[in-house]
Amino acid sequence: MSFLEKAWHKRAGWLILLWPVSVLFQMLAKLRRSIQQSKERPADLSAPVIVIGNISLGGTGKTPLLISLSQELQEQGFKPGIISRGYGGDAPSYPLAVNGDSDVHESGDEAFLIAEKTGCPVYVDPDRNAALHALLLHEDVDVVLSDDGLQHYKLYRDLEVVVVDGQRLFSNGFCMPAGPLREPMARLKEVQYIVVNGEPAREIPQLAGASTMQLEPRSFVNLVTGEKRPFSGAPFNMGNKLQAVTALGNPQRFYTLLGRLPYQVETFSFPDHHRFTAADFEQQGIDVHQPVVMTEKDAVKCRQFAKNNFWYLSVEVNLESQFVERLIDDIRQVSTL
Repeated sequence: MSFLEKAWHKRAGWLILLWPVSVLFQMLAKLRRSIQQSKERPADLSAPVIVIGNISLGGTGKTPLLISLSQELQEQGFKPGIISRGYGGDAPSYPLAVNGDSDVHESGDEAFLIAEKTGCPVYVDPDRNAALHALLLHEDVDVVLSDDGLQHYKLYRDLEVVVVDGQRLFSNGFCMPAGPLREPMARLKEVQYIVVNGEPAREIPQLAGASTMQLEPRSFVNLVTGEKRPFSGAPFNMGNKLQAVTALGNPQRFYTLLGRLPYQVETFSFPDHHRFTAADFEQQGIDVHQPVVMTEKDAVKCRQFAKNNFWYLSVEVNLESQFVERLIDDIRQVSTL
């Protein structure tokens, strides 16, 4: 976590000095939105578009939610397709179709994981409209989910779902650079759904009526052998030290989960979406005889050089049934327009 991020979450008093810049940022963001936003549904848009995003910087749980919703939609007979910016990836050309055989360094970790976990067609492009058009042109889909893109206003959307980190919420409530918000909290009044990841740290009016999601740890999976060990109890030998390696927007949530186990935990934090190499582990002095544990999103970037002590934590997403039912009803309603 950077110095500025720590200041946001600690609500440092000196951040008020950046407030005038935040006001300017909000004005420019509002102007940009008024110029770019597509308000009328394109006549040639053949499927509803649902954007799953957030109004703050850092990880909130968008990707696990999108994967879970994709699976729910498939169970209900839908044929979802997914678009993404492909953040962290560097493809030779765009739009890029992503599947389980793609190069994770070209697609980006989130897009690769989504394609592998859902089996849905996934297209990435920094221009999400280009990704959308390629998806609808080449694939048989009847609903489109956009991984992030809430502020990508050139992309038309029928429904918006905002994901909020229950631990950090909105920190000090300021927009960048005085705080972590990309848009002011008033933006929440305009979206159709708000989903809080975990129990909120405190009650705030903007989250009244919000749904919740819970990420439940299930098992550790070995990157080399595929062996599974239950998360509960003591999955590793007593006396082991867990070496937690992350490249997440909010690594503390992962570290807190591991803290529930009866082991010493040593943390190694890298920048969000960091492109791991074997040298990263060697330079940090990570012990090859002690378990290395990471999230599944990070693990997909480490498969080529993983050792037998590399494990990722598999989690299950629990959603409120009312939220899923309402969203599916709204999708069906939009589909008839």
